[in-house]
Amino acid sequence: MQVPFLDLKAQTRALWPELLPAIERIAQDAAFVLGPGVSNFEQDFAAYCGAKHCVGVNNGTTALQMALLAHDVGPGDEVITTPHTWISTSWAISYVGAKPVFVDVDPHSYTLDPARIERAITPRTKALLPVHLYGRAAELDPMVDIAKRHNLVLIEDAAQAHGAKLGDRRVGSIGDSGCFSFYPGKNLGAMGEAGAVVTNDEKVAARIRQLRDHAQAGRHHHVEIGYNARMEGLQGAVLSVKLKHLDAWTASRRKHANHYHELLAGAKNLVLPQRPAQAESHVWHLFVVLVPAEARDGIQKKLSERGIGTGVHYPTPVSLQPAYAYLGHKPGDFPVAEDVMRRCLSLPMFAELSDEQLEYTAAALRECV
Repeated sequence: MQVPFLDLKAQTRALWPELLPAIERIAQDAAFVLGPGVSNFEQDFAAYCGAKHCVGVNNGTTALQMALLAHDVGPGDEVITTPHTWISTSWAISYVGAKPVFVDVDPHSYTLDPARIERAITPRTKALLPVHLYGRAAELDPMVDIAKRHNLVLIEDAAQAHGAKLGDRRVGSIGDSGCFSFYPGKNLGAMGEAGAVVTNDEKVAARIRQLRDHAQAGRHHHVEIGYNARMEGLQGAVLSVKLKHLDAWTASRRKHANHYHELLAGAKNLVLPQRPAQAESHVWHLFVVLVPAEARDGIQKKLSERGIGTGVHYPTPVSLQPAYAYLGHKPGDFPVAEDVMRRCLSLPMFAELSDEQLEYTAAALRECV
């Protein structure tokens, strides 16, 4: 049996009768950049997130960069974030001239540990940038309190957590701004690159709209250094179609996660991801188990030989990436994140995953560990 790590073709086949007319409308109207395809999606996604504004941009990394710029984070500032994330989180901080300051993660959620944040705050700290990792919402309530007490901006990296909720609020709408990626493999993915910032701050939204379009305040009038960061009309149209299915896909992912937990319960040499008390706070972008570090490569190889695709998210802490060597971090600085990243292994997880594929994967993993 073949079990791909992710099967985007299955999703596209199922939605093609809805996608094709939307794509044809964009082509017929020649509304290729911004236009109604994007503005309609912005309105729909803002409403879905429970935010007043959504601004579509060209990718998730840019969304983070635009949010930081719009909140006046820049040279000389420090931004507290996690070393356990895809590197775009830190790229955005660096792009605006600020310094990423890493704080270790919680050993159960693998997200930024609120208990460690305040000791990292300095007079230069301007913002907190937690990541909702693997689809699980970070523990935002204490971070909101910390941000208020220290007059900090709270920007959510929600690239992996479309639709996750904390209480009755969706991630992205809880901090000052929330940033999303619609890279094809995300829970809500475009047919190419796309991203967005959601916010309840009208001034922030207006500035991002300006920045993304060469900082124009009227045609050919550029009021600051701007960017070509516009979302394509095609991506907006595709995302509007897919957004209608997101909750159903999320329900399937939660069902798959529960099935994995049932099938893998009690397996030796295997740590399963924690299921949060509030089920809606996790949308299971990834299903990540921990295996013995020295055995991970061998387990991956054995699963691959059985036709099962896996991934590692992520193998190296951002703090130890060569690009950030200038910060002077060394192994052991963030022991929880480093331990998780040595042992993590991502299993197949997508809405269209069949029970047979999932059961085959779980049985093979039990044998391999």
